[in-house]
Amino acid sequence: MSAVPNHALHQLRAGKLAIGLGLRQARTVDTAQIAKTCGFDWLFIDCEHNSMDPDTAAQIAAASLAVGVTPVVRVAGFEHWHASRMLDNGAQGIVFPHVDGAGEAQRVANACRFPPVGKRSMGGGLQQLGFAGTPVGEAARLVNEETLVVVMIESPQGVANCEEIAAVPGVDALLIGTNDFCFELGIPGQFNDPRVAEAYKKVIAACRRHGKFPGMGGMYTPELLERHIGMGVQLILAGSDFSLLMQAATARATLVRGLESK
Repeated sequence: MSAVPNHALHQLRAGKLAIGLGLRQARTVDTAQIAKTCGFDWLFIDCEHNSMDPDTAAQIAAASLAVGVTPVVRVAGFEHWHASRMLDNGAQGIVFPHVDGAGEAQRVANACRFPPVGKRSMGGGLQQLGFAGTPVGEAARLVNEETLVVVMIESPQGVANCEEIAAVPGVDALLIGTNDFCFELGIPGQFNDPRVAEAYKKVIAACRRHGKFPGMGGMYTPELLERHIGMGVQLILAGSDFSLLMQAATARATLVRGLESK
């Protein structure tokens, strides 16, 4: 028996980019197929900042498993059940926001990994195994290997502690939430500030030393994406359904409005 491959995690392990689409507006399961057709590797199912309920997130996660797009849920907090409810219902990864130290990183990693790696509880049949009957120890091993655990670095404190965070067993990736990081520095939206580049250099270096994957979110212009991918970032939150809809809809309305005078 094998687990459903975690496509994004396999991309990362192969040294490639894993490109994600954030979900803020989408509520239907066909979003998974749309993302697949558009070329995304993973879905960032955001349960921190939108009003999506856990059942809707789980339905999108299940649909994503079926088409080979990795369903990753950003949860709202550190309680173990924030993660386990999503992982027990189809998610292949969890993003934890606002991780500032190694203790928090260890706590959330433990919530996502079955023993002996972590402390996750076994809840029964698993979608990640196609609901196939599998000896419980083997099921735990297979799912542990295909689960992506991401901690977000969103504060100067998190950057200062990134070496210790990256050393935590069970954490796979450190993703800088650039918007909140800039807010905490008192420079909202100033992504070209030298302190942003220094933070990325420090986090990327820590990830390389400890075999973890560096990630980025909050910066979406071609120049900023190119710069930070060139620095070594692999796990890329490339945009959201909201921002892409706004851009495309604005361009279309402008186009049609421009034809009115012709």
